[in-house]
Amino acid sequence: MNNNPIFSEHPWLIVTFAVAVLIMLIIDLGIFNKKSHVVSNKEAIIWSSVWISLAMLFSGLVYYFAGATKFYEFQSAYWIEKALSVDNLFVFILVFKFFDVANENKHKVLFWGIVGALILRAIFIFSGAFLIELTYLNKILNIFGYEGFKYNINIIMTLFGLFLVYAGVKSWSAGDDEDDEDYNNTRGAKLIRRFFNVSDSYVGDKFFTIENGKKLATPLLVVVAVIEFTDLLFAVDSIPAIFAISNDPFILYTSNIFAILGLRALFFLLDNFIHLFSKLTYGLAFILSFIGIKMIISPFYHIESVYSLLVIGGILLLSVIASIMFPNKPEVE
Repeated sequence: MNNNPIFSEHPWLIVTFAVAVLIMLIIDLGIFNKKSHVVSNKEAIIWSSVWISLAMLFSGLVYYFAGATKFYEFQSAYWIEKALSVDNLFVFILVFKFFDVANENKHKVLFWGIVGALILRAIFIFSGAFLIELTYLNKILNIFGYEGFKYNINIIMTLFGLFLVYAGVKSWSAGDDEDDEDYNNTRGAKLIRRFFNVSDSYVGDKFFTIENGKKLATPLLVVVAVIEFTDLLFAVDSIPAIFAISNDPFILYTSNIFAILGLRALFFLLDNFIHLFSKLTYGLAFILSFIGIKMIISPFYHIESVYSLLVIGGILLLSVIASIMFPNKPEVE
């Protein structure tokens, strides 16, 4: 991994990233989605293409100004986050179904869920990078006077690697346990009900309403909280995974955010074409285990980012092909 952060050499790339994301969010929410509406397949495809194209253009800037290694790191981290986020969207579909959210209100819920993710991912990535820098075994041993340790082992990265291997194995055999989950008992739902009285019915796309002179939260606010906590749980997998690709917080954050910002459009495509991703869970399980092993062995053998990118892309492609060739049989009621 390249230890030289991009922002120390090209700080204006941060400005380019921030301005591009801010403008796109304003255009997305303030112009094209000012009013709640059902997102069509055509609109979802257009917005998915826009966000992916922006990510690829930005990675082109990374390649031009920072070189091929940073480019491969960005691409690998982007597609890992994108793939793991698709798994996250499966749960979002179940959450919306459980709370019976109207199609025209899903976009607003996803938007605010993603705004929360922008903040949480920044905290996780930059604090993670800080902790990793402090936990190299060589540095710790040097403090106690032991010098010359041969391998540059990082304690946090090794623990992350072991966790990801475990998560991959667990993911492979998890099945469809989420289908029967009561999302009213999740932490997000309980948190809202702890601080607010919640009305029994939706009021359009509003988060609050007035009933009998009292301000109440609507069930839509509960859904947003459940989505936020769900993303928080999924970040436990995805954030350690991308640290196997790079320890440059700028690469990790920008690739992560570009992947997340395209999730709303991707959600509506996934909701309509879920059969194309029925085997993705197995591909993601393999990817998590591969990344975990890469983190564990990195002090002894370094796998170049370009090879990681090829493995991740190949597994995702095979997962989609397998989903099309061997679709799940419809359930018999």
